[in-house]
Amino acid sequence: MNNQKFSTLSLSKSMIDNLNKLGYKEMTAIQAKALPYILENKDLVAQAKTGSGKTAAFGIGLLKKLDINNKNIQSLILCPTRELADQIAKELRRIARFKGNIKILILSGGIPFKPQVDSLRHSAHIIVGTPGRVLKHITHGSLNLENIETLVLDEAHRMLDMGFIEEIKEVITNIPRKRQTLLFSATYPEEMLKLSSIIQKNAINVKTNSIESENKITEYFYKVPFKSKLNAIIKVLSTHKPENVIIFSNTKAQVKDIAKFLVKRDIDALAIHGDLEQYKRTDVLVQFANKSCSVMVATDVAARGLDIKELDMVINYDIPEDEDTYIHRIGRTARAGKEGKAFTFHTEHETFKISEYENKTRIFTDTSSLKMDNKYSLQAPNYTLVIEGGKKDKIRPGDILGALTKEAGIEGKYIGKIAIYDRQSFVAISREIINEAHSSLKKGKIKGKRFPIWILGL
Repeated sequence: MNNQKFSTLSLSKSMIDNLNKLGYKEMTAIQAKALPYILENKDLVAQAKTGSGKTAAFGIGLLKKLDINNKNIQSLILCPTRELADQIAKELRRIARFKGNIKILILSGGIPFKPQVDSLRHSAHIIVGTPGRVLKHITHGSLNLENIETLVLDEAHRMLDMGFIEEIKEVITNIPRKRQTLLFSATYPEEMLKLSSIIQKNAINVKTNSIESENKITEYFYKVPFKSKLNAIIKVLSTHKPENVIIFSNTKAQVKDIAKFLVKRDIDALAIHGDLEQYKRTDVLVQFANKSCSVMVATDVAARGLDIKELDMVINYDIPEDEDTYIHRIGRTARAGKEGKAFTFHTEHETFKISEYENKTRIFTDTSSLKMDNKYSLQAPNYTLVIEGGKKDKIRPGDILGALTKEAGIEGKYIGKIAIYDRQSFVAISREIINEAHSSLKKGKIKGKRFPIWILGL
């Protein structure tokens, strides 16, 4: 176990005090390995698993050298999805509390372009964005990157998988050559090494996968006839009785079919795939994070950036295209020392694929050990209230919590996660009192104002 403390680094007392308040008592493996080089302004290629603390690693580095009085954009973080951009920006804002007035701006697709242009007129210290939207702002003339000192590529392997390589290269042509470039990735594909050789100088390679403690995941591989794969899902669920599950499939069509099948079997399930419009993607991700949906059926790309701290189970309806994808999928369970289960289905025609996954720790069997309960059902414990007001209306979580507990008289134990976006807010409410909470909040006010309020999914 790593025991190195942040106080051993050349950080200000105010930053260390804030890190302690946030619960950063000791450095994770990636932080201990990477931060000394980052603070020395070295270029870095860092390989670490999802959930390893890499956002804090590069975040501490770029915030430490940020000049609050310099109104130019000093750091750019590129990542594959809007959801991950939101997650990174949220974490950076927490770490940045040690120094006031640090402006962090998100530039990602799926949301209106013009409000982003308006925000850029007031500049920012740090930009977190997706390659396509950042490039669009550069082309439009609304984004100037000539003062960038630090460039970060997070989940770099996924950006390459999603075909962002050309956009990334084009964005980088607008950034000074004299800069620090940090490349974070869960895997090291050949294309990644080529990219590093092009955009970095004397990059130091840091790999922590081998020294980080292994996730406590029990991995099952079930041989299943193709026509029985849908029923095999019910067998797995009714035998192990998870609270929440992600089911991965390789195609959008299958994702839709699986979700429809589960809903007919009285299992709360939602599908997320590339055909969904951005607002519908957000609705699905919010409901799953809020425990308003127990099963999310997803393609790999659609589920990127999802931040779920407690996930009981992952089911691979199809064998992933490669083991890197497999590791990334199942790594979503067993976070923060928890235990998890991963189930992968394969047919009799896929023996050549499954041989690549065989090792001593994985369990290879059939579904005969599973029980089929035709009466099994799975309902999410919560519903999600949608409030048509958000950050632009200066709404904060405390405002919503106060309106529910003080004015509506709802006990805090019935209120779950609160997520606030620019124009909307989402609140998890226990399903047993959802109608009462909806009615009370609809009649009442938040910050002295009435907002349209409705129940997501009903």
